[in-house]
This record gives sequence, structure tokens and C-alpha cells, in this order.
Amino acid sequence: MAEKMALAKAINESLRRALDTDPKVVVMGEDVGKLGGVFRVTDGLQKDFGESRVIDTPLAESGIVGTAIGLALRGYRPVVEIQFDGFVFPAYDQIVTQLAKMHARALGKVKMPVVVRIPYGGGIGAVEHHSESPEALFAHVAGLKIVSPSNASDAYWMMQQAVQSDDPVIFFEPKRRYWDKGEVDTEAIPGPLHKARVVREGTDLTLAAYGPMVKLCQEVADAAAEEGRSLEVLDLRSVSPIDFDAIQASVEKTRRLVVVHEAPVFFGSGAEIAARITERCFYHLEAPVLRVGGYHAPYPPARLEESYLPDLDRVLDAVDRSLAY
Repeated sequence: MAEKMALAKAINESLRRALDTDPKVVVMGEDVGKLGGVFRVTDGLQKDFGESRVIDTPLAESGIVGTAIGLALRGYRPVVEIQFDGFVFPAYDQIVTQLAKMHARALGKVKMPVVVRIPYGGGIGAVEHHSESPEALFAHVAGLKIVSPSNASDAYWMMQQAVQSDDPVIFFEPKRRYWDKGEVDTEAIPGPLHKARVVREGTDLTLAAYGPMVKLCQEVADAAAEEGRSLEVLDLRSVSPIDFDAIQASVEKTRRLVVVHEAPVFFGSGAEIAARITERCFYHLEAPVLRVGGYHAPYPPARLEESYLPDLDRVLDAVDRSLAY
């Protein structure tokens, strides 16, 4: 039966199920135990599963991921939390030179079933290192799966699939959506982890997004509908791999594409999507693929973040420009 819950609660319930189902699953991170995480995503897990399964670690991100790699080599399935997006970089070396490479280095004989949870993105009034979107930095590295849910149901099921994966998964959690509620059917049969989903049908233009920007794109589609424009909203769900077939199918129908993400447009994931879709859909496109995202600048102070992040007007402006061709 479906239950309405917040996205953060859905992740909590998913981790609870994983811990209960598989004794080899362990949860690790700074303050994930007694405190339940700064966003309370892991609240109550240590109380119910003990300090040997839900482990409060030192403030040492490189050590957290390095320990998880060692545990994975011994058959465990660690789920590690990086407290904020900008704190991941002390662990970047471990992730890209060890975690991502171990399977290939061992000629397929070694599995790396590690999930790295990263609350990411802005919209909560925080400062730099607490509001950034570094997904493209990881998507550039072969050997890592990169996913980001946009709603509670996906948060629940994508976490289940990430924990069960034998490959390392970077699980980007849109912190501004932690408190958004949605229906979660814990007995459903989930679709493929890296499959995009059309969340709103349309005919005039495709909006492609993932994580925190999917809700914004739905609001843009609502606003455009008042002007008689029909926009299709595609939730990509996965940044690596990207479901280019789903994007292509949508673009062949609408003939226009705007990609939206919080990360800076410069060298962002939207650039790869724009290049691939231009190659695949050259004779279908009636306008160039446009991108809307953050600026190529350090994340600003909290009072300026609304000017930095994509909003309704900026996305609508891109829609207008595309439809004007």
C-alpha cells in the first residue's frame, strides 16, 4: 500500500529496509548515528540497528570512503554519507582513483558495492560548500554511477537499487526537496535505475532535468500552459549513464529541448546532453538545444542565491527563445 512521506523520510525507510534485509549493509558518516544526520535522514537507525551497523565516523571524508572501500573488499555493502556537497573533495581522490577503478583494475574479479550519499544543491539559505552541485565532476569518471531522485518514491526505490548494485553509486540527494511529500509504494516493482521518466506529456518543447529542478520544470510547464504552450517534462533521474534514448524520443516529438540543472552551465551535464542530442536529432530539431543552470562563479552568499539559481523566469525565457526560432 502507498504511504505519503517526505523525500528524506523515504530515504530513511529505504535504508532501514536495506539494513534489515542484508546484514552486510552498514551506514557510515559524520553524525549519522546518535544525531541522525544534520537533515535527520538517518534518524533512529543507530538505535534500531546498533553502533556496529550505523557508525558515527570522525570528520575525515577521505577516511570514510577509504574505509568503505576496505569493507567492500571484505563483502560488505557500505552506504556512506558526505554531510554536505562541498565536503566531498577530501574524499575525491579515494572516489576517482580507487573506488571507481577497482573493478577494472581487478579485471572484474572485485566488486565495489559502495553508495556515497551526498546532499547537494541550493535553496536552503546556506553558504558555499553547503549548496553546490558537483555531479558533472563525478560523471566524467568512468566506473561510477551517478543518480539523483526528484521525488519520494524515486528516493526510496533508487536507494534500494543503489545499495543492491555491485558498482559504486554516487547518490545525489536534492536537499531543498527533502521535505517535499509524495506517495511511496514500498511493494511496487521499480523500473530500471537509469531509465528516464516522462512526468508530464507535451508537444511543443521538452524540458529535461533531474533532482531538484524537476519540480521547477513542472511549474514552468504549468505557467506555459496558461499561454497555450504544451511542454513535456522529462525527469532524467540518472546523470551517468544518461538515458539518451528517452531524450531522443521526446525531442523527436517536440523538436525542441531545454536542459535545466542547478550546476553551472559551463562544462555541466547539459553540455553533454546538448551535444549528443544535436548529433542524434539534427534533422528533427527546429531550434538549438538550450541550457539553463548556475553561473560560472563561486556559490554566492545566501541572500544572493535566488539570483544565482535557475528560477521560473529564467527557464521560461529559455522556452521563449527556443520557440522563437
